[in-house]
Amino acid sequence: MRRLDVFSIGIGVFLAGGAIYFLLQVLGIDAMNAGIWSQSLLVVGLVGWVLTYLVRFATSNLTYNQQLRDYENAIVEKRWEKMTPEEREQAALEVMQEQAQQAAELTDQSEDDTTS
Repeated sequence: MRRLDVFSIGIGVFLAGGAIYFLLQVLGIDAMNAGIWSQSLLVVGLVGWVLTYLVRFATSNLTYNQQLRDYENAIVEKRWEKMTPEEREQAALEVMQEQAQQAAELTDQSEDDTTS
């Protein structure tokens, strides 16, 4: 996020708080209650925004993580394109062997867990 974006968001939140305050006053709510309610709405909005960030953090769905996955996929794709058909076949065989080995390890672990 650029510095300009941060300033724009800050000014937008400030103006939104003022707009909510004046809207509540126009609707007939006294100044004290309008201030409390406008602050409450802004705090709820801020907490909601932070929660969406925490969910994206917990699920590794942040922009950085997505860019890293895209970069890794592009590298693998370029390497795949440069391989000869024989090298591709060998790589596919190695991947299948690794997957079979991991599946066997998981099976062994689940059997150990059930006997415990």
